[in-house]
Amino acid sequence: MTDEATAFVPGHITGFFSAHPADDPSAAGSRGAGITLSHGVDVRVRRGDARDDHDESGPAVALNGDAVEIDAVGAVLRELDATDAVVTAETPLPLGAGFGVSGALALGTAYAVNAVYDARQTENGLVGIAHRAEVEAGTGLGDVVAQARGGLPIRLDPGGPDHGRLDGVPASPRVEYVTFGSVSTEAVLSGDTDALTAAGERALADLREDPTTERFVALSRRFASEADLLTDRVAEAVADVRDAGGDAAMAMLGDTVFAFGDGLSAAGYDPAVCSVHAAGATLRSESD
Repeated sequence: MTDEATAFVPGHITGFFSAHPADDPSAAGSRGAGITLSHGVDVRVRRGDARDDHDESGPAVALNGDAVEIDAVGAVLRELDATDAVVTAETPLPLGAGFGVSGALALGTAYAVNAVYDARQTENGLVGIAHRAEVEAGTGLGDVVAQARGGLPIRLDPGGPDHGRLDGVPASPRVEYVTFGSVSTEAVLSGDTDALTAAGERALADLREDPTTERFVALSRRFASEADLLTDRVAEAVADVRDAGGDAAMAMLGDTVFAFGDGLSAAGYDPAVCSVHAAGATLRSESD
């Protein structure tokens, strides 16, 4: 047992997905494909006796130095009987812009709480807790299981680790992205998702026939258009990249464009640059 622990969870960009609700949040989720990023979220958990400067009426959670309320994190803390914990997170990724930050916060909290509070959960147990918390909060359907895997994950089945099979595209390209703003995940997921789901199912079938990075970007671009999710600023950036000889697509769900290689740079943008994170979420060692 330790007084504090830190977990790293990679960011996750979803290229396309289909929504699969269910009464059981463990079985609910999405199918689709995405990218886990070396840009991620460091989540530190301290025991409750360190709460001197916090309101003890609820979970104390801070992101990049600002107090935040993340429903999924609160649910994880309640599930693991650690509601007195202090959770502090740092990330270069914006919240609500299609990088799975809320899922990363939930999963990182689960991993770190398990170490600090001696919850004695397996990895799948922790991923399942975080996945259910995200689904019930309405902030994500597939980020958590993808972030637990790493790489370029393909989610073959919806649901948490006890329900869903995962595969992946065997590649590790350079990743560029530009963020223009946020898109409400809750608003999209709470609306009519029939057309979105049909487009996502088509994209998944096509990627499984040709599992390459080039095909993934092309299918993600097609999905955003078919699902009527493409924002004006992302559409303009995608067109610029294609005019420059590359390809790009929209991150689901955010006003964010991504490309592999130097696609955005070659088109004249000044993107953030990172790599694919080959491993999934993990505890930081004390020497890190």
